[in-house]
Amino acid sequence: MEETQKNLPGAPCKISPRGVAMIMRTVRNHPRTTREDLVNDLKAAGTIVTKKTIGNTLCREGLKSCSARKVPLLKKAHIHARLKFESFRCSLAEDNWVKVLWSDETKMELFGINSTSRVWRSRRNAAYDPRNTMPTVKHGGGNNMLWDCFSAKGTGQLHRIKGTMDGAMYRQILVENLLPSARALNMVRGWVFQHDNDPKHTAKATKEMLKKKHIKVLEWPSQSPDLNPIENLWMELKVRVAKRQPRNLNDLEKICKDEWDKIPPEMCANLVANCKKRLTSVIANKGFATKC
Repeated sequence: MEETQKNLPGAPCKISPRGVAMIMRTVRNHPRTTREDLVNDLKAAGTIVTKKTIGNTLCREGLKSCSARKVPLLKKAHIHARLKFESFRCSLAEDNWVKVLWSDETKMELFGINSTSRVWRSRRNAAYDPRNTMPTVKHGGGNNMLWDCFSAKGTGQLHRIKGTMDGAMYRQILVENLLPSARALNMVRGWVFQHDNDPKHTAKATKEMLKKKHIKVLEWPSQSPDLNPIENLWMELKVRVAKRQPRNLNDLEKICKDEWDKIPPEMCANLVANCKKRLTSVIANKGFATKC
């Protein structure tokens, strides 16, 4: 059946109810299906339509095209470990989470998040007015790698990683920053250290050092940044730093430390209080990635 009229709002759909049901079933089972794929499926069934008609039909049915969220690759072993971890941790009392000292590394680009700034324009030809543009440079103009930790009581000592971090450097960072941070945050007796399963973190020498320092480590499932509340603090830091527009890498380091220290303990406490909710979300999503 040839498509003979434009698919305007209110115009009758050129796809039969049976055809609509078929394409809806297809996109629900396979969300990455393209409009061209659906055009070909309908053509094989005897209905000829355009990609625009497909798009309008899906829109009428309550679907819209969105960018797929990027998440860590999760294999069956990862999913199993995440579910095992969540099931056990969900049974813990909320006050146990205040005993955890969370940690992570992140890359802070000089001109990173600034590129998302929005402006108000009054004329069509004003898009390239210098006041309405955001200068950028290749590769973000350089970056600082940062390490830090935090607990429900606040943030720890922010450390800039210079050069490529190996196991020896990571252990030195822990010696110089982890225990001082724990003391400054008045971590209660029996506190637990969290870090992910990066090879530098799980190296035999690192494990021995932590054991020697009598630091208990939280067993952590791989590929699970969505379970670490420090990810939210990193985003908060990037937003704060972007507003101050650092001029160079040294300026970036200074501003990062300044803004990190300004993050209120109340924000940290709220993130930790929501840990159980994160775990519940992972269980509800059968072990797959969730929103941080």
